This record gives sequence, structure tokens and C-alpha cells, in this order.
Amino acid sequence: MAFEKISEYISTEDGTEGTKLIPKLIMPTLIEEVDKTLIPREMAAMVFNPTQIQGSSFTVNLETENSLNDLTIVAEGAEIPLDSLSFSTVTFTPKKYGVAVRITREMMEDSQFELLQRNIRAIGKQFAENETNLICAALDGAGATTAGGAAITIANITESMYDVEENDYTQTDYWVGNEQVQDLRNIDTFVEANKAGNTDMLQRGFIGTIYGLNVARYSSNAGASCVATSGYIFDRSQAYAIAIKRDLTVENFDLPTYDMQGAAITQRIDVQLLRSNAVSKITSS
Repeated sequence: MAFEKISEYISTEDGTEGTKLIPKLIMPTLIEEVDKTLIPREMAAMVFNPTQIQGSSFTVNLETENSLNDLTIVAEGAEIPLDSLSFSTVTFTPKKYGVAVRITREMMEDSQFELLQRNIRAIGKQFAENETNLICAALDGAGATTAGGAAITIANITESMYDVEENDYTQTDYWVGNEQVQDLRNIDTFVEANKAGNTDMLQRGFIGTIYGLNVARYSSNAGASCVATSGYIFDRSQAYAIAIKRDLTVENFDLPTYDMQGAAITQRIDVQLLRSNAVSKITSS
């Protein structure tokens, strides 16, 4: 009889029925997505805040580069030639970006995690990524472009540095996409100079220094304008500015008839290039 009852037992090898005997544990830990490497606001020449912006748009006046003519020799008794500065303008029109999230009360009651707060944090990251994408789009208006090949070279970098210097700007930073970062890491000149003991290399996004430029990486996944094969050498005091009409704002709300809670997250922002000649773009294929 003992042998006859063996067939009544269920083992873990018997398929789906057997798996019911195996205890399942869902860990009360949520692994959040990784933060992207973004361009910080301090890179901007200016950041205009809501208290500085009246109306839906505003204009910044710029002195035109080299608008005064060279001094001339004036003959005795001759009329002194007239000259004066000329000006140009840049207009900022902050656009509204927004997204809302709604979660049922049942989900909030039954979930292991604070779903509403986690959604708000994740959406906040998206707004930061959008800002970097707007910066990349502005820098794309660079006054000069250096076309590299399959991989950028030292000559590409020095050519873009020359383009900025030729217009009397002082290049301070070199922001690069992921593929250009790889190219830089494969140039022995820079690898040997920064190989050992450089703790600065551990900073998030910071790659090192090249010819005095601060070299940093932006995430090519921050937006469509942040291209992995592009890089920008620029003078941070003159290149671009950020206008924030409404900084990141979170408004919580209830939908009693749907038995839901939610939040609306918005921002009004614009990024504009100030002086195209203060930026040189490097492209690779």
C-alpha cells in the first residue's frame, strides 16, 4: 500500500501544481531607475527667475560683436567720422511643460510603496532631462561646426577651440555625448595624462580636463537634441541663458467621483543661445 500512495505526492518537478508548494517572497524594495547625467544650470551665462520676467515673453539686449569701426587718422580740419555701438536682441518665450498622474485609492491602500510620491519624483527627473535637452537644442545653433570622422581627434578639438578664440571668447567647457566620451578615452594623450590618482574623474559626469577645458558628459538619453556623436566647446559666460517663468510646480488633487488621488506637475521654461560665436560644435559619425 505504501508504494501505491507514492503517485499521490506532488513534487516540484510536476509543473504548475508543484510550484504552488514553493514559497514566493516579493521583497519590499523598489529599485529606482538610474539618474541620467545632465547639464547643470550653473553652465548658463544667466538664469532668469520668475520675479524677473513680466508677461509671457521678454527680450535681452546684446552689444553686437566688433560693431565699432577701427579708429582712423583724422587730417587737420577734417570732420571726425561718426561711429557708435550696434545692438541685437534675443527673445525668450517660456513654454509650459506638464504631466499629471492619477492613482486609485485601492492601489494606494494596497501597494507596498508610496506610489504617488514615487511617481512625482520620477516625473521630476523627466523635467530635469527636458532642461538638458533644451540646452542641447540651443547649443546646436553654434556659430561654427567641426566635422570629425568615425572618431574625434585632437585636431578636431583644437579646431573648435580656435573657432571660439578667433571671435575673442574664452572657451571654458567641453560637453560631450556618450560616443565622443568613448573617443576621448581612446586617445592615448589624454588617457596617460589622467590615468592614475585623479579623484576628480570619479565625479558624476566629469571626465577630466583637456587643454584647460572642463570636460563633462551629458546623457544621450536626455532627449532628441542630445546626440551621442556631438560635443560642444563654449564660453559659459556668453553662450546661452535660461528663462524660468514658472519653476517646477506640483499641485496635488482629489477626484472623489473616481476615488482617485493625483498630482499635476508643470514648468514654464525657455533656453536661448545668446552668442553663436561663443560656441563651436564638434560632430562625429
